[in-house]
Amino acid sequence: MQQIIKSTSIANDLAVVLSNTSHDKLFILTDENTELQCYSLISTLPKVEIAKRVVIPANDSNKIIENLTQVWKFLSNNGATRHSLLINLGGGMITDLGGFAAATYKRGIAYINIPTTLLGSVDASVGGKTGINFEGYKNEIGAFYPALHIIISAEFLNTLTQKDILSGYAEMIKHALLDSKKIWNKTINFNFEIIDYNLLNDLVMESVLIKQRIVDKDPYEKNIRKALNLGHTIGHAFESFALDNDRAVPHGYAVAWGLVAELYLSHKLCNFPKETLDLVSQFIQHNYGTFSFNKENYDILYQLMIHDKKNVGDTINFTLLADIGEIRIDQTASRGMIEEALDYLRIER
Repeated sequence: MQQIIKSTSIANDLAVVLSNTSHDKLFILTDENTELQCYSLISTLPKVEIAKRVVIPANDSNKIIENLTQVWKFLSNNGATRHSLLINLGGGMITDLGGFAAATYKRGIAYINIPTTLLGSVDASVGGKTGINFEGYKNEIGAFYPALHIIISAEFLNTLTQKDILSGYAEMIKHALLDSKKIWNKTINFNFEIIDYNLLNDLVMESVLIKQRIVDKDPYEKNIRKALNLGHTIGHAFESFALDNDRAVPHGYAVAWGLVAELYLSHKLCNFPKETLDLVSQFIQHNYGTFSFNKENYDILYQLMIHDKKNVGDTINFTLLADIGEIRIDQTASRGMIEEALDYLRIER
């Protein structure tokens, strides 16, 4: 049974987890950034000191098969068995790629996620989706394979830039919209000018548990788990478009802009309240700025949406809302309506 641990002492909590988790050899995956900034928080543990470490380049552009192969080779060359344990210490790129390496090495070994970014904590590390980018498409190759444990530590929040925090917060906005007006009100009123890290940690755990409740109901995304795709159909298109044009944007920023466009669709197709749409639009514009694109880019953005994994055939599949907490999965929209939503994001605000 997957365990999510709210930690205030990552070293102490990891020590307990390792002592209670059977394994013959321990391996640790980091990227170049988390190796420098985060590894020291666990490095004094005796079991960690003797663990084999593999370090790969940082950033989502490195979530590719070449680095996955590097991890496979490292495990193989260092004698990893089906009874070995992998710790993924890093953001979403590390937990996605490391989880997929664990899922596929010797048909599956156990792994622990220790997310070091806000985005990794509330999104990538939870829910068992693992994978890599392929041929320019986000998370094109992967598997459902949940971590044995996920340790969410407040100690990493203070190491993050405001941009990193905002990138993760977009997923928290999404979870709040899916859940309830009570959570929504707390989430939308958070003060980014003077960050209360204790409050942020509480909001993070609430957000993680919202996602976990949805995943528990539908582990393989056949039904209600599709709700978690809110903002992502258009958001992933923005992310891929930006990457293809050598101006990569953080995942959470792309999701934030995607949320605005998909809530516009929700307003038009499901009567989502206009005042809430306007509030989200203003919040996103104030905190995330705008995504630069024009009408000439609509065709490529539409083609990227068609390639989304959630689709059936050439029908673009959206999760929309009738109101906060009122989820409508498996929704479709005409190309004209999608372009109207892009217009709203590009011009109306």
